Amino acid sequence: MVVTLGNPRDKFWGTILALASEGLSISGIELASFDDLAVIVKSREAFTPTVVFFPMHRVERVELDLPAGDVPSLAQRFQTKTGREASVVLNSIGGGAEEASAEGHSSSRSHSERRRA
Repeated sequence: MVVTLGNPRDKFWGTILALASEGLSISGIELASFDDLAVIVKSREAFTPTVVFFPMHRVERVELDLPAGDVPSLAQRFQTKTGREASVVLNSIGGGAEEASAEGHSSSRSHSERRRA
């Protein structure tokens, strides 16, 4: 999915980890980094997606990442460029410290620990 944020304006591409009235938790990347990520993944460099929380007052729009006519989705473009499925790469949040919020608080809890919290 693609999330459009306001104040400051930004777009984020990834998978939803949690959705609540307080905000949205996502595992993914800033959309502006899409091509850089494809190069990193294609070259088999280590990558851990960013895990962020956006308060709902910043969320302007949430869109499914779907193809539009002849224009492929971001996930389809990613797979064509890298040979890997975006869902696998964007959900690989098991190792190391991760960014847990837009303010940059880090967390070393695993994905399953965060789901239980």
